[in-house]
Amino acid sequence: MKFQKFQANGNDFIMIVEDSDNVSLSEQQIRTLCDRHFGIGADGLMILRPSEAYDFEMHYYNSDGKMATMCGNGGRSIASLAYVEGFAKEKMIFLASDGVHEAVIESEVKKGTCYDVSLKMVDVKNVEQNSEYYFLNTGVPHYVEFVDQLESMNVVLKGRQIRHDSRFAPEGTNVNFVELSDDRLFVRTYERGVEDETLSCGTGVTASAMAAFLKTGRKDLEIQSRGGNFQVHFDSDGDEFVNVWLRGPAEKVFEGTIQL
Repeated sequence: MKFQKFQANGNDFIMIVEDSDNVSLSEQQIRTLCDRHFGIGADGLMILRPSEAYDFEMHYYNSDGKMATMCGNGGRSIASLAYVEGFAKEKMIFLASDGVHEAVIESEVKKGTCYDVSLKMVDVKNVEQNSEYYFLNTGVPHYVEFVDQLESMNVVLKGRQIRHDSRFAPEGTNVNFVELSDDRLFVRTYERGVEDETLSCGTGVTASAMAAFLKTGRKDLEIQSRGGNFQVHFDSDGDEFVNVWLRGPAEKVFEGTIQL
């Protein structure tokens, strides 16, 4: 099987372009491919499928082998792949599990391998606001908690506890811890399906930017993750968010073939 490996601010993916044959992988095969010791290694796997109604379809699986609804970094990565492979031009429309998305190739960062990509996310409403956390769905569910001294925090331990909390059963939730300063957000995310902290999470930084707006009234803050920086833009009416865009780099790292 031919594959390409992409990363978007450290969130990495195995990318497969479907041609004339349907790609059918079992959960176990996806887990093996994503395994960092016995496979290629990745936070998730995506299949780009041709579409008659859109430029392409995105089918995304977490590293546990289960299909997921949306991934912001994955969406920007597959848009970059579709552009390079000739499925789409600079402005494109594609179908993911959570609905239709637009993406724009803003600029070329490294010739032929890395692009600055904007991705339109789903509208968000019905944000749950509590004294300790915010809970909202930006394509997948996200818990957002504001903390101090985030760099030294054990994100995996606390994130796993919240991810499996009965409040969010049975599906669980992604967990974001956010440190807020005057001009920036620093975000660390524990991702369900990966069951670990990832270097960044696109839907997570989007949720964190919205929670920060509800907390402070400020938009367009600089957003930092361990894997790199993001921009998140949106229009808001109370706790409803529309015209939501996530922007950042997406880069092809390498390509190859692997025997299943």
